[in-house]
Amino acid sequence: MTSTETTAPAERAVAARMSVLDRFLPVWIGAAMILGLLAGRFVPGLNTALNSLHVTSGISLPIFVGLLVMMYPVLAKVRYDRLDTVTSDKRLLVSSLLLNWIAGPAVMFALAWTFLPDLPEYRTGLIIVGLARCIAMVIVWNDLACGDREAAAVLVALNSVFQVLAFAGLGWFYLAVLPGWLGLDTAGLDVSAWSIARSVLIFLGIPLVAGYLSRRLGERARGRSWYENRFLPRVGPFTLYGLLFTIVVLFALQGEAITSNPWNVVRIALPLLIYFAAMWAGSFALGKGIGLGYERSTTLAFTAAGNNFELAIAVAIATFGVTSGQALAGVVGPLIEVPVLVALVYVSLAARKRFAPAPAPVRRP
Repeated sequence: MTSTETTAPAERAVAARMSVLDRFLPVWIGAAMILGLLAGRFVPGLNTALNSLHVTSGISLPIFVGLLVMMYPVLAKVRYDRLDTVTSDKRLLVSSLLLNWIAGPAVMFALAWTFLPDLPEYRTGLIIVGLARCIAMVIVWNDLACGDREAAAVLVALNSVFQVLAFAGLGWFYLAVLPGWLGLDTAGLDVSAWSIARSVLIFLGIPLVAGYLSRRLGERARGRSWYENRFLPRVGPFTLYGLLFTIVVLFALQGEAITSNPWNVVRIALPLLIYFAAMWAGSFALGKGIGLGYERSTTLAFTAAGNNFELAIAVAIATFGVTSGQALAGVVGPLIEVPVLVALVYVSLAARKRFAPAPAPVRRP
């Protein structure tokens, strides 16, 4: 019997155990995007009402709530006592840093200038998207694709540190220095390290601390078996509820801007499509090539392909204004990223059989 014949019944069994929400996830995400776009376009005063709610300057309260609900269950599942097995994997850490901070910004810079040479505002917005590396939603994509949770937590934390240290410097390099060397038009980027750190602390720090404390206190009070077999299944579905809520709010906030400029959205979308697909495929292939195994190859791919759209939009709005082309490019980022990375979740799962089985698989709660 071939491996395909033996794995197919197992895959059908897994699909049969999935909830309706899990099984039709692409449908629900598509519906959430459409609902958000239509609400933002046709519900009077909705955009103004949502924009008036902030945790602090530039940090949307509805998006923060959605991301917290979305990320908490995933981070509560992380086995923090196993993080040392990730930090000792130099192949994974070095590959991730090179992909995120060398390859990613360079690829987006090249695509922005190739596809938008005549549209400087959109081009600058895309470059900012390329500089804002993943810290939030990528954790959910990785979990849906059965990637390594502990590795995702470590790589996202590592990206967060580099984001605070390197974002402004890389923005100056890719918008002013490198274009000057190449004889191209230059631009500026005025953003403080504190504003970046604040975004990281709010969108990643709070759910990370909540997840860590849940595991430590839950295991101490009731034991690991109760925590993983009773508690986690109860909170797990909130990841997808939070994801759908976040998508609705995000697209409602920018529904009018997106639907009012359909051709501009198409121009911005094309390089983004190529970027997400190329970064994911290249990173996934690299992980397999250096022998990381399925789970860590998947984590490497999603953390390299995903972007911190919250930071990109906030920086674009703060620097260039809410109605600027740079802000619109930032908004189109998640419009393309969400469906593309959802599709890549299924590509990942389909490619799983190409990897050798792990020697000691761990049962995922």
